[in-house]
Amino acid sequence: MRLVVRNKSVQWALRWVQRILVAAAIVLLGYTGFVMVDAWIFEKQESAALERFTPAQPAREAPTPAVIFADGVIGRMGISRLDISVVVAEGTANKTLRRAVGHIAGTALPGRPGNMGIAGHRDTFFRPLRNVQQNDIITLTTTAGEYRYRVVSIMVVNPDNVAVLNPDGNEILTLVTCYPFYFIGPAPQRFIVRAERVT
Repeated sequence: MRLVVRNKSVQWALRWVQRILVAAAIVLLGYTGFVMVDAWIFEKQESAALERFTPAQPAREAPTPAVIFADGVIGRMGISRLDISVVVAEGTANKTLRRAVGHIAGTALPGRPGNMGIAGHRDTFFRPLRNVQQNDIITLTTTAGEYRYRVVSIMVVNPDNVAVLNPDGNEILTLVTCYPFYFIGPAPQRFIVRAERVT
């Protein structure tokens, strides 16, 4: 069935609406392309820089402070079973989380007792977290060496539940992303992965 509109003013309005929608689609596609290319370039540059300064052996058991680069990079986090490998940068600003995952300010750094919080977007780097399982191994490679963490719990909490970042005297790694993973718009909950250091 074909829709025929005889009113010229309605035709004119529909033509302009069509042009605006096409222009908006082009702008959104361009922005999406820019974000993807920017993240890819950032990952490649920071990965190369980390490889130059990262020792080949695992981190010593005695806490060794990780060096934070001038551009805020701390290291690289990976979960091999989920094919996650991403740069960890300092902070959770929009630009940081667009290019990497971010270390939550005020939480511990690798090699220090406490709870290290890392946040990431559910629709980019942390999308594979939906398949994480207990006992998965998370590696965090820094200039001080490699730290390994074993997943001990997975939970969904409300956004105002910051107790998940509380320290307990051990070396803890807490990953935070929005939940549900396929929710459109601002997500109502947070997906939390808690892991303990494996020495």
